[in-house]
Amino acid sequence: MSRKIPGKVIHGGALRWHQIHTREEILDFSASLNPFPPEIPLKFDAGAIGAYPDDRYETLKDAISSVFRRDPDEITVGNGSVEVIRTYCASTLGTGGRAAIFEPTFGEYGMAVRLCGGEVGSDPAGATVRFLCNPNNPDGALTPRKTVMSILDELEPGQRLFVDEAFIELSDPSASVSDLRHPALFVSRSITKSFAVPGLRFGFGFGDPDLVAEMEVRRLPWTVNACAESFAIAALAHYDALEESRRLIRTERAWLENALRNIDLSPCPSSANYLLIPLPCPAAEICAPLYNHRILVRDCTSFGLPMAIRVAVRTREENRIFVEALSACLP
Repeated sequence: MSRKIPGKVIHGGALRWHQIHTREEILDFSASLNPFPPEIPLKFDAGAIGAYPDDRYETLKDAISSVFRRDPDEITVGNGSVEVIRTYCASTLGTGGRAAIFEPTFGEYGMAVRLCGGEVGSDPAGATVRFLCNPNNPDGALTPRKTVMSILDELEPGQRLFVDEAFIELSDPSASVSDLRHPALFVSRSITKSFAVPGLRFGFGFGDPDLVAEMEVRRLPWTVNACAESFAIAALAHYDALEESRRLIRTERAWLENALRNIDLSPCPSSANYLLIPLPCPAAEICAPLYNHRILVRDCTSFGLPMAIRVAVRTREENRIFVEALSACLP
């Protein structure tokens, strides 16, 4: 007997597939990665590959603890933040449980809720979990720390708040609530965007020790492989270097916003390393000709925005190439 399950969430970042199948150089504006990542030497212990990782991840959690000042028993890890999201939902929601998700936002929240038998709505009243993406994907809107704290104070008895801060290190870390200890709050983080390593897959999160203990039981054993663990520990030692990344991104984002306005487009205000761009036509009519220029962008139809694209902020020369190509593709 088959069960009806939701279709897979559409994501950007299909660069490898296109490179393999076209054997051509492609500019990927569909994946919002740090264009100025700190240099982290990729040094892996060959012996570590021949042994199972420590499933308690004590060394890794100690490294996270030293940066974020959270106790190891408040830290969970996963094979990317998506696994953390799914493990969280499996631990807090069940059949009939309801989550409040405000669209447009990251599609994996709704997917995780539905996979564990929960329901998705936009009304926070009576919801078991409220989700907040900060800054939001796809528009880059940042919710100030005080506002997040107000939401936390307004939670109904038994209600939880999940805050996804996957992009906050490239936006404004002062808005983070990762330092707050509250039994209803869970904060998810990732090194994917900040250090531009989507192929390594590593995410982590902070929450109440009892919830974290359950999440650690529910996640797959050895889910963070030895290579990802080694890189994550090295990256955490370079977290301060992300300040320079933020400075450079702010400069390039301002340049890109201005260049888009010069071709009569109005990108949404963003605090992050990506821009949501409303279009005068369906996104598909822009994505296809841009691909002929060997440029990938994120069609936002799957976000419920069929006349918008999301583009990463990249280096000045890459941004210039994109704007010229986009201008040539507009009707």
